[in-house]
Amino acid sequence: MSDDYNMSMRKFLKQVGVTSQQAIDDAMRAAGSEATAGKSFTATMVLKVDGLDLEHRVEGTIHGRGDD
Repeated sequence: MSDDYNMSMRKFLKQVGVTSQQAIDDAMRAAGSEATAGKSFTATMVLKVDGLDLEHRVEGTIHGRGDD
C-alpha cells in the first residue's frame, strides 16, 4: 500500500486514540472519584467509513478512577 495511505491511516488512528482518551478522562473527572472508584464501565467504539461498506465495533471495559 502507498506511503500516503499508511500515513493518513496512522494519523487518523492516533487522533482517534488521543481524543477518545481525553474524552473518557474528562467524563471520569466530571463524574468524580466517588462515583467511579471501584466500578467498571463498558465502552463501545463504532467506526464507520463513508464510501465503504464498513461498520466496525469494538467493545471493552474501562476501570473507574480512584483517588488521584
